[in-house]
Amino acid sequence: MDFLTFFGLAAVTAMLAFYALEDRGAVFILWFATACLAASAYGFLQGAWPFGAVELVWAGVAVQRWRRRRG
Repeated sequence: MDFLTFFGLAAVTAMLAFYALEDRGAVFILWFATACLAASAYGFLQGAWPFGAVELVWAGVAVQRWRRRRG
């Protein structure tokens, strides 16, 4: 497994884990957004720009949810 593939696997695994933990606190929503950004970077680096773009949008949605939840 090359580094880029490992990075993508780690990013989507983190997304899944933090999504499952979101009910435990707003910080997990912020970590989910960060994992979405990592997955977006993976998508763009891999050459799968639609995946990268969608994950970037998901990161923005998650940041908005974090802002509402913490305030």
